[in-house]
Amino acid sequence: MFKKLASCFLLLLCCSLPAMAAEKRILVYGDSLSAGFGIAVSQSWPALLGQRLQAQGSRYTVSNASISGETTAGGRARFAAALDQFKPAIVILALGANDGLRGLPVAAMEDNLAFMVKLAKKQKARVLLVGMHLPPNYGQKYTGEFDAAFRDLAKREKIALLPFLLEPIALDRAAYQADGLHPTAAAQPKLLDHVWSALQPLLG
Repeated sequence: MFKKLASCFLLLLCCSLPAMAAEKRILVYGDSLSAGFGIAVSQSWPALLGQRLQAQGSRYTVSNASISGETTAGGRARFAAALDQFKPAIVILALGANDGLRGLPVAAMEDNLAFMVKLAKKQKARVLLVGMHLPPNYGQKYTGEFDAAFRDLAKREKIALLPFLLEPIALDRAAYQADGLHPTAAAQPKLLDHVWSALQPLLG
């Protein structure tokens, strides 16, 4: 009887090991728009993404390493450590908004993003690059170069691109907190659906 129970236990253990090994991680690497600034972290679109994947019985889990106020330079400085820590299969790279709001050089922003994209690809991770648009008061030349940086990088590196994270709520003032910059908790499901449309092809 004991031998039979032991055999059943070993069989169950062996069957569970492939399932455990099959789990893969999505790393969300962004700024306050992805960190859940001003709302509960559990209400942020990355948290909702994790909940959706879990509800679907997906093998993917989500880790959110986004930091409010982060620039591409700051993200670049800690990116290698993040890859080592989380070992993601997919990276959602959503940085650049703070570079634009601070009027930082677009060429430097694109270089920082390119560095992170290449490092992620070197680690065999698929990349979804999430872009941002700036308000027109930054000037046509700067805003044009800023928008083009995301498109050019995605095309050059042959990675997936979501051109504008806030597109579903861009013209809805009620979707933003009092600062006029950060989406409310109620707007997060719309952001999730928007990101999901670009992420799905990478899930395989």
